[in-house]
Amino acid sequence: MAEHLGDRMKRLRRVAGLTQEALAEKARLSVDTVKKLEQKQRHSAALPTLHALSSALGVELTSLLGDPPGVPSTGEADPPQLVALRRAVSPPLFLPPPEPTGAERLTLPVLRKEISAAWTLYHDAEFSALLDVLPGIVNDARFAASVGTADQRADGEAALGKALQLAGHLAIRLGKLDLALSALERAMNAASASSDPLLSAMITNSVAWNYQRQNRLGDAEHVAVYAADRIEHENSSTAEGVRVWGGLVMSAATSAARRGDYDRASDMMKTAEDATKRLATLPPPVDGKMVSVFSRSSVRIERVRLAVQHARPEEALDLAKGMRLSADTPPSWRTWLLLDVARAHTDLGNAEGAVKALTRLKEIAPGWMRHHTLAVAIVTDLWAGPARPVGLRKLAEFLGVIS
Repeated sequence: MAEHLGDRMKRLRRVAGLTQEALAEKARLSVDTVKKLEQKQRHSAALPTLHALSSALGVELTSLLGDPPGVPSTGEADPPQLVALRRAVSPPLFLPPPEPTGAERLTLPVLRKEISAAWTLYHDAEFSALLDVLPGIVNDARFAASVGTADQRADGEAALGKALQLAGHLAIRLGKLDLALSALERAMNAASASSDPLLSAMITNSVAWNYQRQNRLGDAEHVAVYAADRIEHENSSTAEGVRVWGGLVMSAATSAARRGDYDRASDMMKTAEDATKRLATLPPPVDGKMVSVFSRSSVRIERVRLAVQHARPEEALDLAKGMRLSADTPPSWRTWLLLDVARAHTDLGNAEGAVKALTRLKEIAPGWMRHHTLAVAIVTDLWAGPARPVGLRKLAEFLGVIS
């Protein structure tokens, strides 16, 4: 069974040498909130509260949330798969790029297809499988960026930037923020030499996410807004440009909301949702998997998430009501929507509605469900409640809440 948030918080507080009262004062929270979390009277908290606690404890948010690893531990400092990814992201000094692992990978179209397929693995939460293939893809992209004509090398740099961006995303998901930042810095260097004018902005969005995970919310909002302004003035006439711009606006809004400015975040989200109407008038991207996730569905999903995190469950359910998700909405985003709907129902005391949402999530994205500590927290809350609807036991067993 996963470690309870209260136990983890108490352990981190003692390591920091703080009393409950001192932690509450540093986090600008009530002592009652700290006590209820540590005494397990509450099993989860809104993200602004978690950010305040992690900042006061001097730890990354992932340390407080206790994100589970994406690959099983072997007992070593890093599993071999992760060592291979580190080596691909930061190759040994003074060595030339390794030769491609297969002759057919010398063609950029094949390489781009492999990168696109790797992003699909990521969105499907197939992290172990992704770790198996991603080091080779990064190495092949690095080789492609080093050979051929100037135009071919620029195309290779674009592939390399996208592969390294994926390595950064995977590292963030695994809680390896040092590796993530290294991968994203190298991705940005590749983007600056690439043939893709939008790649730098897309990678900036990933950097903003990395900053969010480090509780650097002001930095995250700043870089997202800066990149969005540049896209709006230079590359907003294509569907790709609108999607990248919209993804950055959503990221900035999320950072604002997590700093406690919900009204500003809501205004930015409404601006982004209005902009999705333009996508219907533009030719779609050639490969949507290689461009930022941005659609009316994704904006509405993010608005639901922010409403739940700011203790507005009725508003969240109203936003989610009657939603029709676009066909290209990744499983990871569908996961967040169903988790947030379940959280909203739980907050309102509707255990049956919460179980219904979580059962649907288990059906469509069991891998992602296992990787979300929020799912464990919700099911734990429900199991401790007065009513146990049909289906709750199966969910509790699936997540290890009960044996």
